[in-house]
Amino acid sequence: MPHAKTSYICLPCRAAYKQPYDRDRERVCPRCARTLVHAGSAFAAPRRRDDAAWRTLSVLLNAGVRFHKSCCGGPGYRPRTLHEARERMTYAKRTGKPFAEALVLRELP
Repeated sequence: MPHAKTSYICLPCRAAYKQPYDRDRERVCPRCARTLVHAGSAFAAPRRRDDAAWRTLSVLLNAGVRFHKSCCGGPGYRPRTLHEARERMTYAKRTGKPFAEALVLRELP
């Protein structure tokens, strides 16, 4: 059985590529030759012209949040707007939690 494919993202080009996962191999964007970011197998790319979605995605990926499948299906909650991401980043700064943990909270306490 072939290996499952996972998503790699180029944020400057706003492009997503599905490729087999290989931990030892660094992926390069075919458009700009920059290093691709591993996003996970449950990732669905936004439309290229959706500026807000790509900004939110860059916040998530730069904080270390990925889109891997869990035992129950999808990757769990991820903020879909910059407002939701900002709320969680503010909460993380106030409480001292890591950004990656705060960004995946469904509801803030």
